[in-house]
Amino acid sequence: MRGDKASVILITGMPGSGKTTLAEYIGREGYLIINMGDSVRELALTWGLEPTAQNLGLIAERIRRMEGEAAIARRCIGRIKERALDRVLVDGIRSLEEVDAFKEDFEVTLLAVHASPKTRFKRILKRGRKDDTLSWEDFLRRDRRELALGLGSAIAMADHMIVNEGPLGNLERSAKRFVKALKRDPPIIGGSEWH
Repeated sequence: MRGDKASVILITGMPGSGKTTLAEYIGREGYLIINMGDSVRELALTWGLEPTAQNLGLIAERIRRMEGEAAIARRCIGRIKERALDRVLVDGIRSLEEVDAFKEDFEVTLLAVHASPKTRFKRILKRGRKDDTLSWEDFLRRDRRELALGLGSAIAMADHMIVNEGPLGNLERSAKRFVKALKRDPPIIGGSEWH
């Protein structure tokens, strides 16, 4: 913890880039993981909707229109505060407005994970999540929707970037190096990239 605010790592990246896997690796280093997409999936259940990619996208857009661009982030912030957590990782940042909402209450490190569209599409087909797209056209539509929410800006403004094109062992090593670098005193100045 730096200063009097709890430290929070925020992970951003395009669908299929490896955000959740990266979060799991960092979580093993003592961070509690909060997935922003879970908040949207909970809303889908509450509203009696099937958690498909299209429905989740529409729910995310609707809740942001109703409550502001940081609506989903504020739900996660509430969870963190309720539990008085101080080593938290939030998976699924989609806009700079969400980043700014977290910065109001926490010491934030924004970490982006990147992979090419071809690599991401292959991963999405393999993982078989219920809300995943199954065609290249749907994949591109989802990417455009995510970018329209501000995801590209969040990725571009990340403090650190991990490129995730290789085997999982590379991602795990990058995660460990990232956490080790965060523990340095004084903390890292400037951005870093790990492959």
